[in-house]
Amino acid sequence: MNYHTLGATGVKVSALAYGGSSLGSVFHDIDESEGIRSVHVALDHGINLIDTAPYYGATKAETVLGKALQGIARDRYILATKVARYGPTIADFDFSAARVTRSVDESLARIGVDYIDFIQVHDMEFGDINLIVNETIPALRKLQAAGKVRFVGISCLPVRLFKAVMDRVAVDQIQSYCHYCLNDTALADQLPYFKAKGVGIFNSAPLAMRLLSNEGPPAWHPAPAALVAKCAKASALCISRGSDLAKLALQYAMANPEIHTHVVGTASPDRVLQNLADAAAPLDEALLEDVLAILAPVHNLTWPSGRPENN
Repeated sequence: MNYHTLGATGVKVSALAYGGSSLGSVFHDIDESEGIRSVHVALDHGINLIDTAPYYGATKAETVLGKALQGIARDRYILATKVARYGPTIADFDFSAARVTRSVDESLARIGVDYIDFIQVHDMEFGDINLIVNETIPALRKLQAAGKVRFVGISCLPVRLFKAVMDRVAVDQIQSYCHYCLNDTALADQLPYFKAKGVGIFNSAPLAMRLLSNEGPPAWHPAPAALVAKCAKASALCISRGSDLAKLALQYAMANPEIHTHVVGTASPDRVLQNLADAAAPLDEALLEDVLAILAPVHNLTWPSGRPENN
């Protein structure tokens, strides 16, 4: 396993991180015991960063993770979770200082830990950016001063929002999703800015929430039809070559040395092992070239998320 230092935080994280969304049955119902075992397998094979959120499975992911971490030495893992999003509708967001402060205490209790390493504002495109800058992040800094969190970060889909917020207030870490993968590299344009700011970079969903897999995306996936079709064509090519689009996608994302860690969600121990094997395998350059050619017409094609003014 390779490890990278997260910007100016000094924290060393595994290049492959464990994404806890699947523990909340976000993609399909899970066997809880298998989910718990998947966490143990990840830790036993050198993955030291676990990312989750109260939103995943309406607190189920954090609850199952808490069970998995019982008896595990706290210095064996780096824990990241989130605040402000608690459900699927706009009414389920609350970026107020009071709510995010209470949210951190709830996450600590559910997971059964004394502190969180990285606390992140979840999907900030659904909020008022002025409120996030002037109230949400300062409230999280108070929790940092109190020792409940070590670092403060932000997450969103629209990549332009990172700079819009970070030009006004300091953060320690960002999490972007679906914007550094085979079909979309919009995050790459922001990397020099992040480096200058000294922030840690989490690249989440390098498989584009299963768009880039032979199984295909879940029914709820928001991708435009043209993008889904091209990804399916890329998958068919990989299958015809005896390969796997997910493997190629993971290798492609992890090849960028400027991105510190890549968050992949699974509640399957076997999939954890497969991800580790895929990451370590040689990259098929010819297949990569052909897949990128298929995806070129839809490169950086994305979808709206959050308030219209934040897109």
